[in-house]
Amino acid sequence: MAEGCGCEKDSCQISIQNPLAAVGTQEPLYEATELRTGAANPHWSRRLIQPCLPQKVVAEMVGTFAIVFAGCGAVVVNARSDGALGHVGIAATFGLVVMVMIYAVGHISGAHFNPAVTLAFACGRHFSWKMVPFYWAAQFLSATAGAALIRGILGSEKALGATLPSGTDWESLLLEFVLTFFLMFVIAAVATDTRAVGTMAGIAIGGTVALDALFGGPVSGASMNPARSLGPALIALEFRGLWVYFVGPAAGAVSAIFVYKFVHGPTQEVARGAHGCCE
Repeated sequence: MAEGCGCEKDSCQISIQNPLAAVGTQEPLYEATELRTGAANPHWSRRLIQPCLPQKVVAEMVGTFAIVFAGCGAVVVNARSDGALGHVGIAATFGLVVMVMIYAVGHISGAHFNPAVTLAFACGRHFSWKMVPFYWAAQFLSATAGAALIRGILGSEKALGATLPSGTDWESLLLEFVLTFFLMFVIAAVATDTRAVGTMAGIAIGGTVALDALFGGPVSGASMNPARSLGPALIALEFRGLWVYFVGPAAGAVSAIFVYKFVHGPTQEVARGAHGCCE
């Protein structure tokens, strides 16, 4: 679709959204195409426009806010409605909101929505370390804002969906490591491997989130995301086992990016990286 058109007598400037941009890719946000008329054969010229840092930061804020508000909100609604959603409904909510936000802003920020994912991309040299603090700030602040809005609207049922270990901290730590490893492995595939990039990225990642939540939720809460855990914890003042949801996801995500690099193989050139890729 054209974003806008400024026509002159002999030319017309239009901006076309790039349909190939996907989660974690280095694709430009817009492809601006100029059509010159008045000749037998119209002449097209193109220039690529990258989204600027404020656009990326706001996109990360919107995406992370939506994940916490919808996902943790589902936990609160389930508690208030005597289990109307159920465990499957909560897992599906998290998976669906991740999927739709990837399609909404993945072409702008890379759709990290998760400090562990941002850390992994930076460690794997697919993302600039200079941008990490900006992404982390956006993710943690928006997650806290999402939890605050849930409390303002729905009250403080179930600690606002805060992730709490149901067993020992070490059990939850190991599970969070494995769950995040699976998630980051899929993200690495669709974001850094040209053989796996396509319009199915959102479905693949959202499906992985839902799958992890289905079998990991009753044990650790299946956070896989330090921001998703910290936001509700701050608003609900519930910090039991919080360290688990920083160490487990961070270690799992970083491990996954390097394992995928090994599986990907040195002979295949990685043509795509996260937004802000190091040169």
